[in-house]
Amino acid sequence: MPLIDSRTTRILFTIFVFAVGFAFLYVARRTLIAFLFAVFFAYLVDPAVSRVEKFARSRAGAIAIIYLLIVMMLGTLFFFIGPRIGHETQKLTDSMPSLVERINSGQIVQDIGIEHGLTKNTRDQLSAFLKGHTGDLLKLAQRAGLRIAEVAQESWILVLIPILAAFFLKDGRAFSQVALSFVHSKPQREFMQGVINDMNLMLAQFIRAQLTLAALSWVAYASFLGLIMHVPYALMLGTAGGILEFIPVVGPLVASVLIIGVALLNGYHYWLIVGIFLIIWRLVQDYAVSPRVMGTTMELHPLAAIFGVLAGAEIAGVLGVYLSIPVMASLRIVWRRWRMYAEKKRFGPLNDYSFLSETTPHP
Repeated sequence: MPLIDSRTTRILFTIFVFAVGFAFLYVARRTLIAFLFAVFFAYLVDPAVSRVEKFARSRAGAIAIIYLLIVMMLGTLFFFIGPRIGHETQKLTDSMPSLVERINSGQIVQDIGIEHGLTKNTRDQLSAFLKGHTGDLLKLAQRAGLRIAEVAQESWILVLIPILAAFFLKDGRAFSQVALSFVHSKPQREFMQGVINDMNLMLAQFIRAQLTLAALSWVAYASFLGLIMHVPYALMLGTAGGILEFIPVVGPLVASVLIIGVALLNGYHYWLIVGIFLIIWRLVQDYAVSPRVMGTTMELHPLAAIFGVLAGAEIAGVLGVYLSIPVMASLRIVWRRWRMYAEKKRFGPLNDYSFLSETTPHP
């Protein structure tokens, strides 16, 4: 009697293959991140390319036309808005030493306390508390600076992404057919085809929805902070808030802290009104706008989203945070389709499951 039967051998071999695969993904994660962003960019512009292709009668020509239009739009945007954002960023950077000195001396607490009628004893206690934790605040600032430096080091990806995306736009359908050609049995081919179709739907809707939500946040922040409340560095803060909107759960919180923090450090008197606006906008975005724009694209529990964000940060830093939610949603799709595949093998054909078509039973 053999010590290890054939079934155990297959299980151990499968575990070994998955372990090797995950190890490869971890080692090559930087390169894979560039390819993933290229895939996202391809999904973003694919509808426009498909429409232009009808008139250009060439996929490559349609891609070239769309790329030219994108360059012209971005060039126009940065020509009119970019210099002002850069000026505000440079101005805030130059003022950082004086802002840090206000924190170290406790002067900022005294000014806010006097403005809101706090007693001298309360102001002194808050000042002492702030002075005692100045070191912690400086460490947080250093860590934030390191994160920003990491993003700057990965700026080469911005050049590589459109180049890689052009290949995905031109030959993406062929890649799917090649992947399916390696699967010969009908159940496995159905499983692979279902995963590809579901991921196509999920990624296409997710990328366009995230871009829409980020644009709305940028307009809301920049308009309210700059045109209505005249908050210092409003355009820079609005741009940062729009970019951070791409990071689910954590991004909006960081944006709110950044906006309130800059307002307080610069002695802005109406920061409470700004805080109320941020809370109201978050409620509107999460419970009114996002469900209509995003729909059921992700179908992820908030805990799964938070876990994905934290795990992405540990694995690949800031870029991993951006990719965490679609990766988690992709794993969920594979798990759903695998369960269907296993059930079909055990009990026979089931009704086809399609991503975004699942219904929740009502009580």
